[in-house]
Amino acid sequence: MAQYTILDTIAMQCVLENYGIVGFLSHKILSGGSENTNYLVKTKSKNYVVTVCEQKSLEKTIELAFLLEYLERNKFATSKIIKENNKDYITVWNNKPVMVKEFIEGSIIEDLPKNLLIALGKELAKLHRIEAPSYLPKTVSYGIERFDEVLDYAPNSEFYKWLKTTQKYIEKQINPELPKALIHSDIFDNNVIVSADRSTATIMDFEEACYYYRIFDIGMMIVGLCRSEKQLDLAKMKAILIGYQQEIQLVNIEKKALQAFTVYAAAATAFWRHQNFNHVNVDPTMKDHYLEMKQLADAIMKFPSNSFI
Repeated sequence: MAQYTILDTIAMQCVLENYGIVGFLSHKILSGGSENTNYLVKTKSKNYVVTVCEQKSLEKTIELAFLLEYLERNKFATSKIIKENNKDYITVWNNKPVMVKEFIEGSIIEDLPKNLLIALGKELAKLHRIEAPSYLPKTVSYGIERFDEVLDYAPNSEFYKWLKTTQKYIEKQINPELPKALIHSDIFDNNVIVSADRSTATIMDFEEACYYYRIFDIGMMIVGLCRSEKQLDLAKMKAILIGYQQEIQLVNIEKKALQAFTVYAAAATAFWRHQNFNHVNVDPTMKDHYLEMKQLADAIMKFPSNSFI
C-alpha cells in the first residue's frame, strides 16, 4: 500500500491525545488496504491501529465507525473502535478523517485450515443474522451496476467485452426473492486475522459493507479464501458452507444461484482491480492483476452445476 499521510512521532502523539491514549512507545506503517494509511501504534498498555482515511468522506467515515460500534453491541467479533475524549469516534488531521481501533493480535495466512474455514463460514452467517442499519449502501461498491464504467477508459477492450458477457451469465440468477442482509463483501485472506495458535479467526475491515444479497457474500468468501493455484478448491468451499449452515440454512434459490454469484464475486473483483490499477490509481506493475480473478471466474463457470449444490 502506498503511504499517503505521514504522521511523525509528534503528530501521532497529538492524534492519540484526542483519544486519551498515553504511554506512546512507537509507530510504523502497516501494509494492506488501498484507500487508507494505517499505522500500528504501540503503547505501554496495548496496541492500536490509527487509520487516516485518504478517500472516504467524513460522513462515510462516521458511518463506518457507527457500524463497528453497532457490530460490537451485537457481539460480533471484529475491530473495536475507540472513542475520543469528547465521545466522538472520528477526529480530523489535515482535513482527513482519522479513526483509532484496538489492534487485533495475530497474523494473516493464505492457506486457512478446514477448522478455520468452518469457523469463518459460521461467523459470516452470524453477521448475516444482524439487522442491517439503514445507512448502509444498497449495492456493492464495485458490483454489476458499475461495470459500464469501463466504457470511460477502455470501451473497446477485450476485458469490457468479457465483463459484459459474464454479466449476462450472472444476471440469469439474480432473483429479487434472494435474501438480503448486512454483508461484508470483501472477505479475502488479508481481511482475516488468525490467532497465534490458529484456533480462531477474526473478520475485519468493513469498509465495503452494504445491504445486499447474502449469497454474494458467500461467493466472495469462497473466492477470497478458497483459491488454490488459480483454481477453486471445492473442499475448502464445502468447509465454509458447512460452517455457514450451522447458523443459516441456504434456501433453494440461493443454492441454485451460488455458482453464478461466486462468478459474480470474482468478476466484480476483476473489475475493481482493472479499474483501479489501469485508470484510478495507475500502477504499471499491477495492470494485469485483474487477470487472476478473470481466470478464476472463467474456471468457476466451467464447473458442473452440481459442484455447488
